[in-house]
Amino acid sequence: MLLRGAALLFLFCLIQCILCAEDYYKILGLSKQASDREIKSAYRQLSKKYHPDKNPNDTTAQAKFVEVAEAYEALSDPDSRKIYDQYGSEALKQRKQQQGGGGGGDPFDIFNRFFGGGGHFFDNKRRGPNIEVKIGIALRDFYNGRTTEFQWDKQIICEECWGTGSADKETHHCNECDGRGTKFIRHQLAPGMFQQVQMQCDKCGGRGQVVAHKCPVCNGNRVLRKPTTVSLKIERGKLPNSRVVYENEADAHPDHVAGDLVVTLVEKEPDLEEDNPDHVDGVFFRRKGDDLYWKEIISLREAWMGDWTRNITHLDGHVVRLSRKRGEVVQPGHVETVPGEGMPKWHADGDDVYHKLEFGNLYVEYTVVLPDQMEKGMEKDFWALWQKWRGKLAVDLHKDSGRPEKPVIQHEGHSHEEL
Repeated sequence: MLLRGAALLFLFCLIQCILCAEDYYKILGLSKQASDREIKSAYRQLSKKYHPDKNPNDTTAQAKFVEVAEAYEALSDPDSRKIYDQYGSEALKQRKQQQGGGGGGDPFDIFNRFFGGGGHFFDNKRRGPNIEVKIGIALRDFYNGRTTEFQWDKQIICEECWGTGSADKETHHCNECDGRGTKFIRHQLAPGMFQQVQMQCDKCGGRGQVVAHKCPVCNGNRVLRKPTTVSLKIERGKLPNSRVVYENEADAHPDHVAGDLVVTLVEKEPDLEEDNPDHVDGVFFRRKGDDLYWKEIISLREAWMGDWTRNITHLDGHVVRLSRKRGEVVQPGHVETVPGEGMPKWHADGDDVYHKLEFGNLYVEYTVVLPDQMEKGMEKDFWALWQKWRGKLAVDLHKDSGRPEKPVIQHEGHSHEEL
């Protein structure tokens, strides 16, 4: 009985240890099925959010920064992640101790390897240039909103050498410039006259450090280009040429903080195959601000007599109905306003429950198509009809205009009417 009680107590303690162990997936806000890309994306956002330089007096945020770094270090490496998934965080710590690595990596070092520019990220350290990218977006994606991806060749810090350029990850003091990165060259201009010029050290390239053996991956350059996938969220109603800024996501380099990746959303011309899989009419709308424009073609009979209906399939699939009753005339070039059928009006709160989504207007311009020829019988009937009503209701536009009844012929010195 006593043995059974001891076994139950041990089992209870074991369960408590498992429950109290760090849940790295929960720390990063991910599921166990998260991809490598999702793990990197979560670390990118959370590490910048809780960085001590952004939260100087917040001990909770600083502790969170350490947790996020530990979680990323465990899950970003396939071998570490496999051990963690099977045996938990304690097994990972024991593995590191056996390898002589201590209990965990330096969170600033992890941050530095990921972003470049040193562990102190938000101070006055030199900043790299911003990178601007233009992405073509279909009108229907501006209307409905969409999350998509794009790729670009990003400069990243070499993961093989950790940005040192050295195969053994070690650098040495440059004896040519004494670690300064620059040296003075003395030129003789004339007997007894010398000029001293400061130049970048050609041995270390201005770094002040040299390596014994170049990294085989980056060839000692410390950085390399790699196709990088970026997730892009297009919010409903965003205006063309608006910009999405990814902080510190431009080219990385060990010597400076990465600049921003600036994405400009450009509206592209409609593509029948790519942008219109549902065969909606709205893909051919034209946008101006929050309003949409559409040209509708109607026949002479429809313009003159009415009694017609048109159904336009909008960008999200709902139908906008245009119609005229019998006897309602539509003038060529007439523009009809359909309230609330334009673009969603973008708001910083998006589709938040506290924000009411509003729409602009749809403007429909009517183009009347006249027949280029008529059958003889139809022409005879129309002529008779017009002649019947011409004397009763017709307006003589020429007479009302006040223009001359006959052509005026011009001669030198005088003019006269044609007889």
